[in-house]
Amino acid sequence: MIEGLRKILSVSELKAKIVFTLLMLIVCRAGAYVPVPGINGQAAADLFRYATGGGQNLFQLMDIFSGGAFAQMTVVALGVMPYISASIIMQLMVALVPSLQREIKENNDAGRRKLSKWIRLLTVGLAFFQAGLFAKYAIKLNSSSPGIILSELYDVQAFGVPWLFFLIVMATMTAGTILLMWIGEQISEKGIGNGISLIITVGILSSLPTTLGTVIRQLNLDSQEPGQLTFSSLVALSGVFVLIIVGTILIIQGQRKIPLQYARRVVGRHEVQGGSAHIPLKINYAGVIPVIFASSLLMFPATLGQFVGNESWLGRVANMISPGTWVYMTVYVGLILFFTYFWTATQFHPEQIASDMKKNGAFIPGVRQGKPTQDFLESSMSKITLVGAVFLALIAILPTIIGKLLGVDATITYFFGGTSLLILVGVVLDTTKQIESHLLNKRYEGFMKRGRVRGR
Repeated sequence: MIEGLRKILSVSELKAKIVFTLLMLIVCRAGAYVPVPGINGQAAADLFRYATGGGQNLFQLMDIFSGGAFAQMTVVALGVMPYISASIIMQLMVALVPSLQREIKENNDAGRRKLSKWIRLLTVGLAFFQAGLFAKYAIKLNSSSPGIILSELYDVQAFGVPWLFFLIVMATMTAGTILLMWIGEQISEKGIGNGISLIITVGILSSLPTTLGTVIRQLNLDSQEPGQLTFSSLVALSGVFVLIIVGTILIIQGQRKIPLQYARRVVGRHEVQGGSAHIPLKINYAGVIPVIFASSLLMFPATLGQFVGNESWLGRVANMISPGTWVYMTVYVGLILFFTYFWTATQFHPEQIASDMKKNGAFIPGVRQGKPTQDFLESSMSKITLVGAVFLALIAILPTIIGKLLGVDATITYFFGGTSLLILVGVVLDTTKQIESHLLNKRYEGFMKRGRVRGR
């Protein structure tokens, strides 16, 4: 490990990228401790813990994803969820609207810039809307437990509505989401790893001390009385923890190698013998993106329902799809399967691969070039994607099922398994690959420079 760190620090460009990424993530975490002006963050957090009471709901999951910012009603309480929701909507629009597809295919760079612009604008709209609901929810909490909202701010009303409080909450929380979106894009462009995924990962990791404290407290080690969490339950959760880590690594790293053969080619006056290679088709081409998308898509309507209250039809729907219910797990599995296939279909292009193979004189043994090769690649990818999607969905819901059977606190099962752990392991693997590619490129660059010197 020390040798690996020494290699990383020896590459100045890579070191600068890592330092930039860490600084940007520190700024993200600093925002989680800045409450919205006029809100008592500590009182809001205490009321949040009392209201949840260990039960499973979307608010707890959002609080974990935001690193505790949601419960304290800080400026980044909404996290990057509006951005992810906007990305999902625009990706679906591209898949459903032929004109958008043509625009992106004809001019990929301009199309991507236009798509990014629409995603940003939609993010602002969603954040503004969710911040308004958040303000309404804070007013509802303040009416039952006065002290959360500063009285001087709450008393500025028009037609019975504290408009100044609404304005401040909506402006500051939307600005917080825009800041996180900008930081995520900057990390992806100038840093290392995927910026949005890293922001979510850091938020999840920040809840580790709280989760460990909950585990120790529920074991009740200071008393002879049995605690809420038994050692047998802890051993079972630890086993699931290890199983999910191993399973996530296997499914993300696993691939099927399609053999390739190269025909004989004439280079100059010489005939070059054909060689062999392979096409690596990843078992899970989408990585942990389906898990992030599925969680975000479930959070949005369910959170709206919990904001408006249980008495509305949206609130009743939110209760039906709360984490831990069978409806939630069924919908969650279905969304993971859908987004796995959807992301693979939008990112994997067998027609391009078949065309490049034909140009380079490569072919799959027993399969003709052109359309038969494209059909073979589509069929192969479809089969292995099904295996990867099912396995990914099972890993995502396994801790919830075991925690439900063992009666373990939802905060513990959220962190030590399922969604959170899948995202953590997947993002770490992706970031590690990018670091390794930088080191490999540096090594090849140095080798090529030496070769040119010797050639002269």
